[in-house]
Amino acid sequence: MTWLGIAALGVLLALPAVVSSYVLTILIFIFFYAFLGQAWNVVGGYAGQLSVGHAAFLGVGAYASAVLAQEVGLSPWLGMFVGGALAGALGAVIGYLGFRFGLRGFYFVLLTVAFAEVCRIVVNNVEAVGGAVGFYITFTGDPRQFQFRDNRAWYYVTLVLMLAATGIVALIERRRFGVYLAAIREDESAAEALGVDTLRYKMLAMIVSSFLTGVGGTFYACYLLSLQPNAVFGIPLSVEIIIRPIVGGSGTLLGPILGSFILTPLAEVSRYYLGQGGWHGAHLIAYGVLLVAVVLFLPEGAYPRLVRLVRARKRA
Repeated sequence: MTWLGIAALGVLLALPAVVSSYVLTILIFIFFYAFLGQAWNVVGGYAGQLSVGHAAFLGVGAYASAVLAQEVGLSPWLGMFVGGALAGALGAVIGYLGFRFGLRGFYFVLLTVAFAEVCRIVVNNVEAVGGAVGFYITFTGDPRQFQFRDNRAWYYVTLVLMLAATGIVALIERRRFGVYLAAIREDESAAEALGVDTLRYKMLAMIVSSFLTGVGGTFYACYLLSLQPNAVFGIPLSVEIIIRPIVGGSGTLLGPILGSFILTPLAEVSRYYLGQGGWHGAHLIAYGVLLVAVVLFLPEGAYPRLVRLVRARKRA
């Protein structure tokens, strides 16, 4: 497995030299959404706390780093950690309100959605960050400002983000922290009875997840150079984040990555072919059909089923 991972990494490092600019752009978004999926996976997959408001953390990180860069002159290389810290603080507030008062299931979902909507409405009405018009970033192409003229640089940035998030999740999975989160996911009452401080570990999972998502906001801002409140804080973006680990296999290390490799090209293909006929948002229809198929035939996700098939083949 180690040699397989090294070989896969070697292929990923060499890809920019052999693929077209269009394919490179798709790969950039595959890695980016895999990174966001890994961030969500900490709280949504391992801890079992379904958040549908992660766009709020991405938006806070994006706006914080962008405003600091444009108005204060702070490099986004530093601003990304400020944005991540602010997103982590917001995650701590949401987590405390939800976990301290025992909100679970759909009630916690509604809490996270409500906070994302509050953030969207606030940013829409604050002129200092562009209001409803949006916040625009001046393109300089200066790497010190987290901007690059060559798409290959963005490719390696998102690859590093994805690998870093995967490494953090792997560390969590192998530590007591990960074991406690899995216990909470499977049966929170039983975990409490065994002495697990469920509030503490759910809070830690929420903070780690929101911090990583906030760091990803800097890429979102600097790559797109435009922040629109309805898009950045909207529910569709949260759905884009959580659907990848769900399809790939939430609570698994490689599930979000596999889910992103499945869904991101699917979204691009559906936008291209169905969008030509005026079917705006057609990729969401494709997502819906795929989700129905996953729920019916792969409720645990694609990665666990793939692992079982490989093991069965080896035994045979």
